[in-house]
Amino acid sequence: MEHKQIKKRIQRMTSGQPVYPALLKEIRDYPKELYYIGDPKLLEEKCVSIVGSRKTNQYGRSTAYSFGKALGQRGITVVSGMAVGIDTCSHEGALQEKGNTAAVLACGLDLCYPPRNRELKGKIESAGIVLSEYPPGTAAQRYYFPQRNRIISGLSPLTVVVQAGNRSGALITAELAADQGRDVGAVPGNIDSEYNLGSNKLLREGAFALTGVQDLLEASGVSVLSEPEAERMLSDEEKQLYFLLCSHGEMSLDQLAFYLKKPVNEVGSLAIVMEMKGIVFSAMGKVFIAKA
Repeated sequence: MEHKQIKKRIQRMTSGQPVYPALLKEIRDYPKELYYIGDPKLLEEKCVSIVGSRKTNQYGRSTAYSFGKALGQRGITVVSGMAVGIDTCSHEGALQEKGNTAAVLACGLDLCYPPRNRELKGKIESAGIVLSEYPPGTAAQRYYFPQRNRIISGLSPLTVVVQAGNRSGALITAELAADQGRDVGAVPGNIDSEYNLGSNKLLREGAFALTGVQDLLEASGVSVLSEPEAERMLSDEEKQLYFLLCSHGEMSLDQLAFYLKKPVNEVGSLAIVMEMKGIVFSAMGKVFIAKA
């Protein structure tokens, strides 16, 4: 009965439909159709892919959870593959904050792989989105996983490897992300631990280091301040400027003045005060960016 109910909830999108994720369509070998359960609008939001090994330790699990939690607080969709280990922790961190998360599976959506994550799959179906390029009834195959990984990286401008051994599939996802022209970050780990051999290798090969949540948020292009924190800490004028920067990214003083309907010199003074508080910073003389 449960299996039949899940099948009824599965929907299908094709690459020619507006609902299809625009960023995914930019990759060379994007899937022509996707099956999904949940809210596809979450894939229109800013996404960050978090991946790592199934075999992990407490350092990796807690880092993935805190990363998912921080992104979830800020409305960024956490994309992963629902595997045990790092994937599971990143999904759970986002769900803990009632944030957005997307799981890309290597099987039909009426099935669950790994079976032990059936409860997690149900939570993501209800609060996020589960998707696959494989039609219902398709069992997971070993070679489906690396194929699936191009979708995980393709949905996001940034792929983060939290912890990966030397033979981890997360390294395939990182390589695919780089081939797709996307950013790749990795969390440094103990050089004596087998859990970190792959992620440390990525750093040696040019991935940028993520040494904490602040680095992650900066790489994601969002502010360290959550919306409730900003509401509590900022004046009404500061909040207007701050949220404008959060939605548009870096802007010139003229642009800020136009949107805020204030004189340029008044906006400049406001931005200087916020820079002194460490909330924004200036670059190239006239552009202010929400500080991350």
